[in-house]
Amino acid sequence: MTYKAIIFDLDGTLVNSIEDLGDSMNLVLDNFGYPTHNYKAYNHFVGSGIKNLVIKALPETHKTHDIVNTCFNAMMDVYSNNCTVKTKPYDGILELLNQLKSQKLKLSVLSNKSDILTKKVVSSLLPNYFHPVFGLTKEVNKKPNPIKALEISETLNIKPENIIFVGDTNIDIQTAKNANMLAVGVTWGFRDKKELIESGAKYILNHPTDLLDILHSKKKKDWR
Repeated sequence: MTYKAIIFDLDGTLVNSIEDLGDSMNLVLDNFGYPTHNYKAYNHFVGSGIKNLVIKALPETHKTHDIVNTCFNAMMDVYSNNCTVKTKPYDGILELLNQLKSQKLKLSVLSNKSDILTKKVVSSLLPNYFHPVFGLTKEVNKKPNPIKALEISETLNIKPENIIFVGDTNIDIQTAKNANMLAVGVTWGFRDKKELIESGAKYILNHPTDLLDILHSKKKKDWR
C-alpha cells in the first residue's frame, strides 16, 4: 500500500497541551469553588472536546445543564488566552514533519478541540505544515465520527485507504477504522499502549520518527 497523506490528531499527538488545559480548567473550577485536579487526571478527561472535559472535571453533584454551560463558556474564555503558554510540540515532531514535507506527503490535522483553538495552536506552534486543519464545529461531527476525516480525504483528492491516521487515544483509532484509514497510535500522548492496541491500532509509535519506518517498509505487517 502506498500512503500519500497523513492526518494527525493534535493534543497528545503533535503537541503536549495537558498543562495549559489543566491549568485553565483548574482556574475555572477554583473560581466557582469546585475541587481541582492534577495533570494525570486530565490525561483521561481530554480527547472528546472541551465541553466533555468540563463535564468530567465538574463534581458529580454539579453537572447540571446550566452549570456545565456556564463553566464551558468560562473555560473557553480562559483557555483561548492561554492555549499556547506551556503547550509545545513533542520531541521529534518537528523533525518528523520536516521529513514528511520533504517527501511531498500531504499533512492534515483533525482535532476534537474547537475549530478556532485548533487553528490557533497549529498556526502558532506548527505553521506551514498542514492543510486542511479541522477542529470541532458541531458536536455531531466529533471523532470517532469519520465525516471530517473523509472530508479531508476528498479535499486532498486521496482515497481513504491511502491515508494514515495518527493519534494517541482510542477515539483516534476508532476514527481511523471508521474512515478506512491506517490506524496508528502513539505512546507519548495522554493514553497508554494497552488502550491503543485494544482499540485496534495497526501500528504503535514510540517516537515520532518511527512513522518513517512504516512509510518506507516494503512489507507491511502489524507493528505493535
